[in-house]
Amino acid sequence: MKYYVIIPAYNEAAFIGTMLESLASQTFLPAKAIVVNDNSTDATATIVSEFAAKHPWLSLVNKKSDTVHLPGSKVIQAFNSGYEAVDDGYDVIVKLDADLILPPNYFKEILDVFRSNPKAGMAGGFAYIEKDGNWVLESLTDKDHIRGAFKAYRKECFLQIGKLRPAMGWDTVDELLSKYYGWEVITLETLIVKHLKPTGSNYDRAARYKQGEAFYTLGYGFLITAIAGAKLAMRKKKPLLFIDYINGYMKAKAKGATMLVNADQAKFVRAYRWDKMKAKLFNK
Repeated sequence: MKYYVIIPAYNEAAFIGTMLESLASQTFLPAKAIVVNDNSTDATATIVSEFAAKHPWLSLVNKKSDTVHLPGSKVIQAFNSGYEAVDDGYDVIVKLDADLILPPNYFKEILDVFRSNPKAGMAGGFAYIEKDGNWVLESLTDKDHIRGAFKAYRKECFLQIGKLRPAMGWDTVDELLSKYYGWEVITLETLIVKHLKPTGSNYDRAARYKQGEAFYTLGYGFLITAIAGAKLAMRKKKPLLFIDYINGYMKAKAKGATMLVNADQAKFVRAYRWDKMKAKLFNK
């Protein structure tokens, strides 16, 4: 199987070299990898260009955009620029962040999943962050969810879900739609990915409102949004974020924000979320 990698990067000079070294150290290399330099003002492009000169499978795409860092839209717009620069000869397409360290066997194990399970639509490992000198599981990680920092998609699944949406919630709706169409989302606890920069470290209040908007556009409805928002705020150890999430949801509802799912998909999403909550409540 051939896999292509697309890495959006905005001012990642501190991390991109380490990330590319871990990619070059894979036991199974990508057929193609593209770093999309999204209007960086640091040495990101220079570092990638120097690395690409040594590795023919790697190339650089420069993209112009504004510097507002709202989660979802900016990173997926950059991803899409990279996707437009590759052909369709891949079996698996991968979106990676620029601030990761991958274990050497990462993509061998990921491709083994796709080879052995024809219903596997998505696969990924687990995110770990450094805390007090130790690498610990990032608190935002659910065992049945693949972090947006490292998503691998079977080509057929990727195309069926309509690729990636440039909006907050893209890394949730992709999994929900995969399940809607009958694909499986596979997580591998043995694949430890070191995440060098905490998720959301650059987000401001506008970005926090976007999380609430995402709950609305995913079709959650108010009650599921309230439960999910409270859970996420507590995981981040910032209870007052709950207020931002609810405000974001209500603002999105008031303005009639564009949905990420249609009516049938929204119905599936709500039923799926309720089933997951019940399963956790009753330890099923």
